[in-house]
Amino acid sequence: MIVVTGGAGFIGSNLINFLESKNIKEIVSVDWKNDENANYFNNKNLRKVSPDDLENFLNEKKKSIKLIIHLGAITSTTETDVKLIIKNNINLSLFIWSWCVENKKRLIYSSSAATYGDGSNNFDDQEKINYLSKLIPLNLYGWSKHLFDKFIISQKKKPPQYVGLKFFNVYGPNEFHKSEMRSIVLKIFQKVSNNQTVKLFKSHHPHYKDGEQMRDFIYVKDVINIIKWFVDNKNINGIYNVGTGKPRSFHDLAVSVFKNSNKKNKIKYINTPKNIRQQYQYFTKANIKKLRKTGYKKRFFSLEDGIEDYIRNHLIIDL
Repeated sequence: MIVVTGGAGFIGSNLINFLESKNIKEIVSVDWKNDENANYFNNKNLRKVSPDDLENFLNEKKKSIKLIIHLGAITSTTETDVKLIIKNNINLSLFIWSWCVENKKRLIYSSSAATYGDGSNNFDDQEKINYLSKLIPLNLYGWSKHLFDKFIISQKKKPPQYVGLKFFNVYGPNEFHKSEMRSIVLKIFQKVSNNQTVKLFKSHHPHYKDGEQMRDFIYVKDVINIIKWFVDNKNINGIYNVGTGKPRSFHDLAVSVFKNSNKKNKIKYINTPKNIRQQYQYFTKANIKKLRKTGYKKRFFSLEDGIEDYIRNHLIIDL
């Protein structure tokens, strides 16, 4: 049995559908939104558990459980409720870690590129405490993931497998529920579909032109392939970046959305708000050498190919 926390979420629902397509039958989704997001699941008879019942469920089914994939968290980078973050992101993760250690169960969990802060210390998935201590996340979400990464590195007793995945800018199907945290691809697509002008931030950095700010965008199908790699290779441990290693500009992304929506480009550049201008990131790039060294060899979707698949096969029916 594989237990997926956050199973009704963006990455979780894609993962569950993929695992079931590979004939992995015993899968359980733990999520507050199991019913609300039921349309995300291909299998309408999927076993679902409320987070309130997680501890009892784990203890009742401990003999059957082989692996927990812990994706559940408050992912909003604008969340300011410290108690809420501690409860849902830190305490829950600590409980799951302890349970996996005690019961000798495998654990794969979601970390985040938000742990890298402004990127001034690069985007290296090192596990040395000296390196991790240099990182300064820019928000509570990033801090919650960072503190858990530091915690597991410091532990002598560990689960038989432990893998932390630092997701970069993920986009793809099943993200409609994410409101303001949905991907820039979906946000732009929704504007393009309504014949609205797409607004991108001007550059306030001498080394970047307007719209040329860059991010490591990764299609969710690549993310799922990477998770499946670690599911299949239970002897691999550690913390790994999950990006393509090829940053692309917001301008390129917007142009690709227009193209795949059969619309002409309508882009306007606006000033970056002063309250975020100083901490605004102009560049992210996942160092994926460590991931490749594990033997993962799959080719990533290019930005253009990922957006084409997302729009044409998931967002619109007829072009």
